[in-house]
Amino acid sequence: MNLEELDKKYVLQTYARDYTNFVKGVGSVLYDDKGKDYIDFASGIAVNSVGHGNERLANAICEQAKKIIHISNLQVIEPQAKLAEKIVKLSGYDMSVFFANSGAEANEGAIKIARKYGEIKFDKKRYKVITLEGSFHGRTITTVKATGQEHFHSSYFSPYPHGFSYENSIADVYAAIDEETVAVLIELVQGEGGVQPFDKEEIQKLASYLKKEGILLIVDEVQTGIFRTGEFLASNLYEIEPDIITLAKGLAGGVPIGAVMTKHKDILVAGDHGSTFGGNYLSTAAGLAVLEILEEMYERGDIAEALLYFENKLQNIVQKYTHLFEKEVGLGLMRGLRAKSSEIQIKTIKQSMKEGLIVLKAGRNTVRLLPSLTITKDEINEGFKRFEKAISSIV
Repeated sequence: MNLEELDKKYVLQTYARDYTNFVKGVGSVLYDDKGKDYIDFASGIAVNSVGHGNERLANAICEQAKKIIHISNLQVIEPQAKLAEKIVKLSGYDMSVFFANSGAEANEGAIKIARKYGEIKFDKKRYKVITLEGSFHGRTITTVKATGQEHFHSSYFSPYPHGFSYENSIADVYAAIDEETVAVLIELVQGEGGVQPFDKEEIQKLASYLKKEGILLIVDEVQTGIFRTGEFLASNLYEIEPDIITLAKGLAGGVPIGAVMTKHKDILVAGDHGSTFGGNYLSTAAGLAVLEILEEMYERGDIAEALLYFENKLQNIVQKYTHLFEKEVGLGLMRGLRAKSSEIQIKTIKQSMKEGLIVLKAGRNTVRLLPSLTITKDEINEGFKRFEKAISSIV
């Protein structure tokens, strides 16, 4: 039985899989079982922030695994406390952190904080959360309902929790707020929604209004966080101070982790929330190693240099292939090319894979590119060389 047959027989078929069997990765290059190499512009969908086979990360994981992988959260966990400190200091916000295992779990935690805040901070309970059309917040029953894309709200999984509504734009949020609204949940760059950033001044105005009204601003930084947009958080880039921020993807370089951080430190008390695996020794030791690597790169200017170089390559593509792409979108190393049709988008992704380049699909006919933050200029050059070869035959 080959690998594809094995997968199809024993694994629930919830993914439209490609059956390339990767066996090794070095930096931003992956190798399959036939020895073919691929430039990775997906990084496991923004997860492998320090690339594949990173020696410092691997050593940190191995050294921790030799000592303790896991104990329960009923005992203090040293790397967990140190990672929380590192996250808070890098963010520049006066917050505390709860660790989970994924972005969806982090968003669940954020919603629980908001719901309790709405219960204890107002005379009349507030519980409603406003999100935006095109948003994506997770796959659990609650976070899929928080997601502002109707095709995710299948009747198969209903009934969903109530209390969520979706607005078309930031400008529409104000009118949607009522006496039961407790929070607004947004991504500053919508990833699944087409790698679409929101206007900085518009976000700052909203943040100021919500603060004045006592309504929580929750920023989902599951994909934008951990230097993905050039700063530690996209919230830093937008110069706002949210009440709650969620993180996951790039935080531990591929070891499952999620985090919700909030300035409302007194809302949750012992017994209100928990996680068996969240913030264990292995994941937080990995997170510490990743943040140390990326902080050093940020301070040297390596991340800023890489994102500028990558952006210039994208601009060249748009200028050269005007018959295929309308514009380049995104921030930092969270980028996209807006194709002129869904057909061009799909062909681009498939042809790129054939040429040994991994790129992704996103909404609004967008080809999404999420390279590791440690990607080299040589890897970028080779990736775009393969990309041009892939799209050259598309009419």
